[in-house]
Amino acid sequence: MDKYAMLENIRAHTVVVGKIAFLIARDLHRSGIDVSVKKATVGALLHDIGKTPSLKSGENHAEIGMQICLENNLDEIAPIVREHVRLKNYELEGSYCEKEIVFYSDKRVNHDRIVSLNERMDYIIDRYALGKEDLREAIRKNFLLCSRVEEKLFRKLAFRPESLPRLVESEGPAFLSL
Repeated sequence: MDKYAMLENIRAHTVVVGKIAFLIARDLHRSGIDVSVKKATVGALLHDIGKTPSLKSGENHAEIGMQICLENNLDEIAPIVREHVRLKNYELEGSYCEKEIVFYSDKRVNHDRIVSLNERMDYIIDRYALGKEDLREAIRKNFLLCSRVEEKLFRKLAFRPESLPRLVESEGPAFLSL
């Protein structure tokens, strides 16, 4: 984060996304699902590593982030970062993977606050659709997919999506002990 001059507001967002991804991955792993807690957490902590450079260049921050991961020999993390905005290769009924966890976790955090998927979607539409109906519809479709990912993830978890704010608060910095 320091190496790529991540802005403080982006860093704060990223840390909350990391905590959510850690909780979900840890509990999926505990329930017998083959996911890496470390990969999900690191992927979440790096998901916006390309955001600050993209603000200057106008390029896609997920693509920049993937390149940063590859340049730093984080080959297993690069696809997670690349698909955190739009999940491309997924199985709603198949196996579980870290990129689904990061994709979902990112959609639950507005700035540094955990919110519902609907609240985050409304924010994204207001901020990025800019009155363009095709963009608005694409964002809605992306969040519809995210709600399906949420259903998949929480089938195997012992807590509900609405418990995340309380759980993140009570967990503290445990995710940093990986």
